[in-house]
Amino acid sequence: MAGNMKLNNLKPAQGSRIARKRVGRGIGSGNGKTCGRGHKGQHSRSGGYHKVGFEGGQMPLQRRLPKVGFSSRKSAESAVLRLHELGSMGEGDVDIDALKAAGLVPASTKRVKVILSGKIESAVKTSGLQFTPGARKAVEAAGGSIQD
Repeated sequence: MAGNMKLNNLKPAQGSRIARKRVGRGIGSGNGKTCGRGHKGQHSRSGGYHKVGFEGGQMPLQRRLPKVGFSSRKSAESAVLRLHELGSMGEGDVDIDALKAAGLVPASTKRVKVILSGKIESAVKTSGLQFTPGARKAVEAAGGSIQD
């Protein structure tokens, strides 16, 4: 197909270009006289249109509704810990309470997830923490153990 493609026989794909509506061409066309615009009113006039969301002067829905953001209440219970922060705890048992005592996570934390960011050299024993797959491999490669 690509071999015999020439500029003089290029065509748009079938159905991709729709023929324009020829209005005002008599009763039989179905678009005569009022040209498909109906009788009177804003939509029948040239230039008679309004912006998206306009409700005829009534306060539009997007302005009637209160602007309230969203912050998940669960986010206060979750914390993210980087690998090098976990390594800074030294070798020994690490759990959520130990992380709170070290000031690495807020006191309100109930769930800690360790992510692969930075390096870890110390062999830490962890319990009750969650790990991304990459962080899990890195901790085990450093000689650490993970207990769920």
